[in-house]
Amino acid sequence: MAKQEDVFKTIVAHAKEYGFVFQSSEIYDGLSAVYDYGQNGVELKNNIKRYWWEAMTMLHDNIVGIDSAIFMHPSVWKASGHVDAFNDPLIDNRDSKKRYRADVLIEDEIGKMEEKINKEVAKAAKRFGDSFDESMFRQTNPRVLDYQRKRDELHARFAKAMEDNDLVDLKQIILDYGIVCPVSGTRNWTDVRQFNLMFKTEMGSTADGAMDVYLRPETAQGIFVNYLNVQKTGRMRLPFGIAQIGKAFRNEIVARQFIFRMREFEQMEMQFFVRPGDELKYFDFWRQTRMRWHKALGLGDDKYRFHDHEKLAHYANAATDIEFKMPFGFKEVEGIHSRTNFDLAQHEKFSGKKIQYFDPELNESYVPYVIETSIGVDRMFLTVLCSAYDEQQLEGGDSRVVLRFPAALAPVKCAVLPLVKKDGLPEKAREIQHRLRFDFTCHYDEKDSIGKRYRREDAIGTPYCITVDHQTLEDGTVTMRHRDSMEQQRLSVDEVERILKEEVSLNSLLKKLL
Repeated sequence: MAKQEDVFKTIVAHAKEYGFVFQSSEIYDGLSAVYDYGQNGVELKNNIKRYWWEAMTMLHDNIVGIDSAIFMHPSVWKASGHVDAFNDPLIDNRDSKKRYRADVLIEDEIGKMEEKINKEVAKAAKRFGDSFDESMFRQTNPRVLDYQRKRDELHARFAKAMEDNDLVDLKQIILDYGIVCPVSGTRNWTDVRQFNLMFKTEMGSTADGAMDVYLRPETAQGIFVNYLNVQKTGRMRLPFGIAQIGKAFRNEIVARQFIFRMREFEQMEMQFFVRPGDELKYFDFWRQTRMRWHKALGLGDDKYRFHDHEKLAHYANAATDIEFKMPFGFKEVEGIHSRTNFDLAQHEKFSGKKIQYFDPELNESYVPYVIETSIGVDRMFLTVLCSAYDEQQLEGGDSRVVLRFPAALAPVKCAVLPLVKKDGLPEKAREIQHRLRFDFTCHYDEKDSIGKRYRREDAIGTPYCITVDHQTLEDGTVTMRHRDSMEQQRLSVDEVERILKEEVSLNSLLKKLL
């Protein structure tokens, strides 16, 4: 675990050093859990968003997009339940004066128990080698069974306390299992209490009577209140979906793990409207479709898993998370939920406006059911970054740090490098770069040795480097270097352009989804 934490710290440092992510307002000592994306980070982030957007709106004839406002009428959040129920259970340690989410403290304790089990399995696998039967070991080893029993007992008690919103028992669990403050190491805890996560501000002048408004904690409600506008103006027929990418804001008390949990973040959400009774069929469809989208990136199929919700939100009749194995364990990157007709029915009730769909096949009107897919852009960014980071030992004792991004997502697709800064090579390299930049994000670099320039491009994940040398002036060919293998080819510029169009285009990813 310590080693994985060290790896994660290294990745965070690399993200800053190479222009991916900066601490917000860093010259003023920063703002906690708020980050800015640098010159390479914004390109990677935009490519992730394009991959999601085009997979949704271009590959599905019945999905369209919108862009709703961040500010919405406060009644929207009353109807959705966020005003009354969008809370986290918080607990303070009196000695350290630090505040924590009670549920996160308990989840971390469960994670420690699971880690003990995994360590026992890993030790046994090393001891027995190829003859090791992991399933049998988990079912028969006394230490594993004891750890598993304790883990299951804690999980069951925790799930019940969360289901019942039993704040007293949440604290008692923390006391009973000896959970200490990570800072002070003591168990001097306050009672658990609820804390609303929405940011509140005012709209309008004081003289005119200001209205309390909220920064949206999710983008979904902007889709729900526009559902009928889109359906009518687009002449949409069920089933159909509405996609949106946008900022959301949550006053997270326990914001941690770099950009995994932030106060200002970005979501990619699609709400899919279906006939009542069809929702579970489409829930399963989107469950499989979204997992296929993730796996098409080639980050490792074994790093993904579904986590079905034991405790369903009051509005849901099915829910699952797609989790990815980060350096700090399996964590949620996307949620798929069957939200029934709760949201639309609530907005119909609170607004007093009829927002039902007329079904021409059934010749009746009803409030549609909804399947939601919701993915955090920042979490997806972290998923790609952590998967891509590699420290590679080379022959001769040399090493390199390389980001093995999927080529279609890489911030820079190619770098054009003159071998030396003379003899007309820079001018020829610039000519090639100017030709390629209309189709690809393309670097030009002439500083330092060619080896150092290769390493710089490896460190930001550039898939291809194109070296212009004296032979280029003679026959128009260049050396094309592949990031992952470091192999080099002698090719014409036309051939280079053809390979780039095949390898770094989003189409190469999108075609895997069909």
